Amino acid sequence: MSIWFGEPSLEWANARDDTLIRTLGIELTETTDGSLKGRMPVDHRTRQPGGVLHGGASVALAETLASWGSTLTVDPAKFYCVGMEINANHVRPVAEGWVYGEASPLTRGRTTQVWEIKITDAAGKLVCVSRCTMAVLAKPSEY
Repeated sequence: MSIWFGEPSLEWANARDDTLIRTLGIELTETTDGSLKGRMPVDHRTRQPGGVLHGGASVALAETLASWGSTLTVDPAKFYCVGMEINANHVRPVAEGWVYGEASPLTRGRTTQVWEIKITDAAGKLVCVSRCTMAVLAKPSEY
């Protein structure tokens, strides 16, 4: 059974301009019944001065996947989601190419969701593991 509210449009999500997501080259690539996948280039935008993927870029990819994941599981007419907390363990450096993230909810509550995000390199080796807590907030009344 799918976790998504309706049919998620990754095309719409990827078309959003003027954001950190666009600046870093992050792309949402696929939904499964229980996860959201994306990728990010390891290039001049995402490397640290030592020449490998910046930990902050990995965290940005992780929170992007958790944020979009939670957003796509709620009724957008009634709710919106924002990050409350994120942590990450960086376990392997990557100097070039792409990294791939997959976010899966550990719990989807009425007011909070907790997502686990695993980031891997092109060979499928773990680069970073992250957990992100999202707040589910009611949209203000339009009246």
